[in-house]
Amino acid sequence: MVTLSLSQEAAQRRLAMLLTFNGGFVDTAGFLAMQGLFTAHVTGNFVTIAASLVNGTSGNLVKIAALPVFCIGILAVRLSTWSMPAPRALNCALLAHALLLMLGAGAAAWLLPSHSGDQWQVMVTGCLLVLAMSVQNGLQRVHLPTHPPGTLMTGTTTQLVLELAMVLRGGPEESAAAKQRATKMARQVTVFAVGCALSAVAYLSIGDWCFGISVVVAAMALVCVRREEPVG
Repeated sequence: MVTLSLSQEAAQRRLAMLLTFNGGFVDTAGFLAMQGLFTAHVTGNFVTIAASLVNGTSGNLVKIAALPVFCIGILAVRLSTWSMPAPRALNCALLAHALLLMLGAGAAAWLLPSHSGDQWQVMVTGCLLVLAMSVQNGLQRVHLPTHPPGTLMTGTTTQLVLELAMVLRGGPEESAAAKQRATKMARQVTVFAVGCALSAVAYLSIGDWCFGISVVVAAMALVCVRREEPVG
């Protein structure tokens, strides 16, 4: 029987980097393609809902729907860890993440662009991508707790600066530990920024078809985990 193992730090790091890249990529592409929708986190949608009410722009329906949809994905990941062993739960979550991104990318390619952010085409595409990214958020928090979240850079950047302050003013042992943590966080922020930048370039180049790149990255994440499975 083959069971999943992510006990090696190198495997965890590769998985975290791939998911973080997708966090930046999908969030940027979603914002560009769907009237300012943030697919990977909730805070931005609260802000853009308020802004659209002031500016009279469309797209509030999908942003309002994004919150319960996001919660459903998180709940599913959490419940899966109680109904099956953690390695299998991680494998299932990554598979669901990849499949949902595939469905979202297909919907984006065939249903978008849309002239209004409140049309059903945007609702379907947006909810699929929000669900995919909520699964990613959940699996990173549950299965990769030693790595910073791959979609929310505010907290990571704050902690990174705090760690850098410790490097500058802490004792030798404290500075060494802080430097190690800061390196991990800096890597996360950099990969996220690269995902954002490449997403913008891809959207300009191929439009709504750019979501297909996120499917490839999600598949790479799944393969990355499967390669670490011990046989026995």
